[in-house]
Amino acid sequence: MIRALRQRAERRQLMAAEAEVAEVLEELRRLRARLPQLIGALAASSDGFVVAQDGAPQAVEGIAALTAAALGVAQRLTETTGQGGFRELVVRGESGYVATYAAGSSAVLTLLADPRVNVGRLHLEARRSSTRVGELIDGALDRQETP
Repeated sequence: MIRALRQRAERRQLMAAEAEVAEVLEELRRLRARLPQLIGALAASSDGFVVAQDGAPQAVEGIAALTAAALGVAQRLTETTGQGGFRELVVRGESGYVATYAAGSSAVLTLLADPRVNVGRLHLEARRSSTRVGELIDGALDRQETP
């Protein structure tokens, strides 16, 4: 129950941080400019609420929800195996990649890439962007918590 209330509060706080959302969107656009093989980029809260998206398909809410579910499994897997906290998850399909990166303490960055993407470059650029997105979202949450 407490977790659900905290998640609702985080969702409201994320919705209220419009200036940060614009900055997150700009970061997603810069990332897609640096990696032309990206089909879409999505920043979401860890519970599946869309913060910003650029170029992602119409089913962006569904992708955010699936990302939240995958994140839960990935977190349990890393903790159970003693690998520490979640950092990233990469799935390779026949038509490309889906990569999810931790973005601060309460968000994730999910990227869709075509199969020609250089995965090393994807990691390099996505890690930088996820750090920036995490700073923006965590900063917005911190400012809203302080009266």
